Amino acid sequence: MSTTVDARLPLSLLEAVRSVDTPEGDDIEAEYIQELRTKRLGLSDTVYEQIKRYSAAVRRNERTVRDEAAALARLIGRRTDAHRVFDSAGSMLAHEAVETVSKIRRLAIERLPGMFARPLALSALRRIARRYLDARVERVGSHVILAVRDPVTIEGSPIAGFAFYAQAFATMLEALTGQPAVVVRIDGTARGQRWQASWGRA
Repeated sequence: MSTTVDARLPLSLLEAVRSVDTPEGDDIEAEYIQELRTKRLGLSDTVYEQIKRYSAAVRRNERTVRDEAAALARLIGRRTDAHRVFDSAGSMLAHEAVETVSKIRRLAIERLPGMFARPLALSALRRIARRYLDARVERVGSHVILAVRDPVTIEGSPIAGFAFYAQAFATMLEALTGQPAVVVRIDGTARGQRWQASWGRA
């Protein structure tokens, strides 16, 4: 078990909480906003300060203590909208991760024929999954499998927490290949959890 995680992981959890808790619309009265700040975790000063701290860690390319991310996951897991928050966080992290792939490589993946583009996309997917999710990506026939030895978010909720990795995997695949990805969890053992998706472009 790793004792650290990439700082983008807890940052994505906090940013998802803030996004979900932020009221929609431009006509929200100041008094109502102040009331919400005391009731909604995502609008609290504590979350604001933690987002600043993890954002700074991301800029410094630092990892952070795993237990901090696990504590956040447990806090989110107690919410009635936990699945929505984890789903949003997975998508946020994936988009940020894909942005670290060079523009030249992403352009090559987009424009080259599949026989050349797929190996490039798979290599990029393996790198960002390893760095940001502490996961391995394997190709098995016409599928790719994401294997996570120590999925942090399931400490918050064994069901809702799966959404984080499923959505992160699907978003990474779609962002890299330009094709929608359907991800399913295929098993879970003492050695971790695995998710599977179809691979490649038609």
